[in-house]
Amino acid sequence: MITRRPYAVAAVYLGTFMASLAISIVSVALPAIQADLGISLSGLQWVVGAYTLCLSAFMLSAGPLADRYGRKRTWLGGVAVFTFGSIICSLAPSLAMLIAGGAMQGVGGALVIPGALSILTQAFPDPVQRAHVIGGWSSFSAISLILGPMLGGVLVDHVGWPSIFLVNLPIGALTIGLGLWSVQESANPDHAALDPSGQALSVIFLGVLTYALISAGHEGWDAGPTLAALLAAVVAFVLFIAVELRSSRPVLPVDLFRRGDFACTNFASFVLGFSGYSSLFLFSLFLQQAQGWSATQTGWRMAPVFLAMGIVSPFFGRLSKRYGTGRLMIVGYILLGLSMLAMAAFTSVTPYSIIALCFALLGISLGLTVPATGAAAMASAPRERTGAASATMNALRQGGMTIGIALLGTFMSVRAVASLGGVLSSMGLPGAAALAGTAVHRHERPATLHIAPDLFKRLLEDAYAHGFGIAAASAGILGLVAATALVVTAHRAARADQPATIGLE
Repeated sequence: MITRRPYAVAAVYLGTFMASLAISIVSVALPAIQADLGISLSGLQWVVGAYTLCLSAFMLSAGPLADRYGRKRTWLGGVAVFTFGSIICSLAPSLAMLIAGGAMQGVGGALVIPGALSILTQAFPDPVQRAHVIGGWSSFSAISLILGPMLGGVLVDHVGWPSIFLVNLPIGALTIGLGLWSVQESANPDHAALDPSGQALSVIFLGVLTYALISAGHEGWDAGPTLAALLAAVVAFVLFIAVELRSSRPVLPVDLFRRGDFACTNFASFVLGFSGYSSLFLFSLFLQQAQGWSATQTGWRMAPVFLAMGIVSPFFGRLSKRYGTGRLMIVGYILLGLSMLAMAAFTSVTPYSIIALCFALLGISLGLTVPATGAAAMASAPRERTGAASATMNALRQGGMTIGIALLGTFMSVRAVASLGGVLSSMGLPGAAALAGTAVHRHERPATLHIAPDLFKRLLEDAYAHGFGIAAASAGILGLVAATALVVTAHRAARADQPATIGLE
């Protein structure tokens, strides 16, 4: 059976590659999907948000499910569900079906991504060998992020947007075949900590909150559906915390949040998803709709983010040994905030050389923050609870991405509508606000708007650039807030003479 371990590693790497690819490859296809299906900007938020919402909501239960029903069985089930969801997305004739397929992909990804580490841990009991294969697993995940926009752009321009989902079919089939043959089954049902009530409430909370934030973009913050959804989110969150406090084995270890370092590290993880990961959604819209690049050109122009991240990440261990994980983590979040704030000044005619420099700076920050946040999260929890700490950290990061896409997308659309509406109003056009709303949300010129096509195109590009600016600024500010919180927590730990897990060691 030992001879089959290389094939088991290959299967796990391929499954993670497929699930990670879905995060980045769809970003460059959004304008094409919008044009083909005739959906609004809020619809695009749901196309991405359905996947990230289910990924974050179900990730907390992935570990307990694998422990109870078998790690191999659960992981293979995740690959199968993800692959079937990809088929649904590729055949989707409407937004509703595309969202359903994306949600199914998210559920599958929630079982595949964390399940990979469980399988590798069971297959490689030797710490040195385990560290080696987990390092390769991380690198494979990074490669998927680099290839995603490039591959997606080429497929969208030359084959069509459904092809970005069809690429998962051969990968999924090969992964299942290799996994069935090479991965050994393992389970620990006596240690499984299933919490159905907590799981259901977490899904409801994230779902209605995402709906509220996206709804605000086209209905308004004071609209009835928006307010009702926000209220429902608050109620679901309160009930969720109450259930988790009473549960003997909760999906979210609420008691650990009493530790200042654990709470701060997980807030930083949320910010990483909110300000860093969700930026892919914003970058694609900015490059295609504000600067007019094609999907292929956009994919290549987003590459500096992932290339810089891929260059920095392998050196994190050496840098951490020399400067300390805490310092690198703080520097990473400062760079995250500053890079996004710099992008807030982008316009529809900003030279790409400046854009690439800011993208690379963001990539450097991600190369520091991703491993540092993971290491700090593990160090801030008791050794016997590192599994719960890992699940919490990853779920909060993915949840941050879900909320970031919803909220920053809404900020972007509201500001773009206001910008375009102001210009149309100054031109003396009646119903300027309504015309601007239609133009921005549908990315098309309203039939009743009688201005030259070239002028409209320029005005719409400027409006999208203004919208991107407010979204980038919001992400940047939150990044600096996370850096400040880390510094404060580190100094408090130093004054209390406590062991520093995110300190300035």
